Amino acid sequence: MNRLILKYGRPLTVAILLIFGWVIFRRIVNGDDIIPLALAAVIIWGLGTPAFIFFWPRLTVHGYKKAILKHGLGQGPIPVNTLYAVPGTSSPSASHGSLMATGADDLLYIGGWLDLGKGPQVLHVPDMAERYFSLQFTDPSTSANFAYVGKRTTGTEVGDYVLSGPGWKGVMPTGMTQISSPANSVLVIGRVFVENDDDLPAAYSLAKQIQLAALKQ
Repeated sequence: MNRLILKYGRPLTVAILLIFGWVIFRRIVNGDDIIPLALAAVIIWGLGTPAFIFFWPRLTVHGYKKAILKHGLGQGPIPVNTLYAVPGTSSPSASHGSLMATGADDLLYIGGWLDLGKGPQVLHVPDMAERYFSLQFTDPSTSANFAYVGKRTTGTEVGDYVLSGPGWKGVMPTGMTQISSPANSVLVIGRVFVENDDDLPAAYSLAKQIQLAALKQ
């Protein structure tokens, strides 16, 4: 749906305006009063635009949550606070309903939904040996990415990151990096680069090692 809006948003807007203009023209030709219609259009447009801007990102991310927790990425539901790595590069676009597809065939995808309400989660990243990877963390209430872990932001060395919810006052373990989330719910989408078919087993092995565990463990 997002792609359709981005691709056809302007033509649809022009079409709606043309239809509205034609309706007003017909009313003028027929001698009808156009003031009530114009006021209704202004009210609908004025209220509808902010509502769409506010609610659409939340509805989109909620759709990700429902898809992840109920259907997963092709191998069944993904439990909360669990990351799942798709085993093939073509899986998201070809056989998993385009949940995380971006049109790239050289990436393995990772997905999960976090609930930090019961305490922080520790994200473990293995030594990626200079391989490109990225994990983005999205706040469902705003659909904004508030943090990244990956080659371009944190490097490719082994690391552990404490993902904490708002207001957490616990003690940070030595050697770990804290990532503070603005909300207890977090959408996680990850990508791991695959150079070619021969590189797929090594890339998948690394992707599966990117995992979560409760901090208390």
